[in-house]
Amino acid sequence: MVSANITELLATYIHALHILHLHGVLDGYGHLSVRNPDNPPTFFLMGRLAPALVSSPDDIGEFRVSDAEPVSPGMPQPPIERYIHSEVLKRYPDVNVVLHGHSPELFLYSLTDVPLRPWILDTEVPLFDIFNYLGPDDPQSILVNTPRLGAALAAVFDSCPVHSDGNATATGHCDDQDVANSDNDNNRFPAHNLVLMQSHGFTAVATDIKTMTFLGVNAVVQARIQSEALQIQHAYTGKAARGHNGIDYLTPQQVRDGWSAIIPTVERPWQLWVREVQVNPLYENELDADD
Repeated sequence: MVSANITELLATYIHALHILHLHGVLDGYGHLSVRNPDNPPTFFLMGRLAPALVSSPDDIGEFRVSDAEPVSPGMPQPPIERYIHSEVLKRYPDVNVVLHGHSPELFLYSLTDVPLRPWILDTEVPLFDIFNYLGPDDPQSILVNTPRLGAALAAVFDSCPVHSDGNATATGHCDDQDVANSDNDNNRFPAHNLVLMQSHGFTAVATDIKTMTFLGVNAVVQARIQSEALQIQHAYTGKAARGHNGIDYLTPQQVRDGWSAIIPTVERPWQLWVREVQVNPLYENELDADD
């Protein structure tokens, strides 16, 4: 018997998938997971279908955090990269939601040495380069399709600490040594809420679905704004460095204070976004009480 609490959670989960698709965070691929509040060693994850087309509990499975295997037979076939979710949830007990997607606005920053630093994300966003973890006999694929690769990605959320002056590393990217030197193995929530994935996309973490939706939508918007600001600044001055005649990024303290101030207000855009998907015939949510 599914509890009313879980039914409400899954209704919110389906809305989030639709919102993330509508706002370009997810496309035909990508996936979202949420830890089961009634049984934290398990999590809910959509089956292997487009996020916009998830419409009922039949499209969602329950899987073990320990190994990403289904709790019971007959579950929907999970995404190939389900280990992104299981390994992040395993490493960080206070993370309840994991998002993986391929938004072009964020994808661009996985291909260059330009640090992604929109204020809503962090003062720097680390990058996971899967090719650093593949052996010579492994398929040279970008897919995180094993527990080992999922664990390597999860560790990057606690690597590349922000410099005291607010500047990113030379490239803004993490390497093997950064991960090896991470001293936050006992953290219940990671140092960063978003990690770029080399030539692939991104993964983000949050404590709840609404916060994750807010983070995902705004990550895309802020990445787009940063890209356009860099283009405008460079066209005007011939350079786009921080400081006078450059991009004026926020300090670490400004980022932290801004995040703390905005998070209590996420219900406001959430209500708008839910209404947007409710009136769009593409999106169906069998658990939506307003339908």
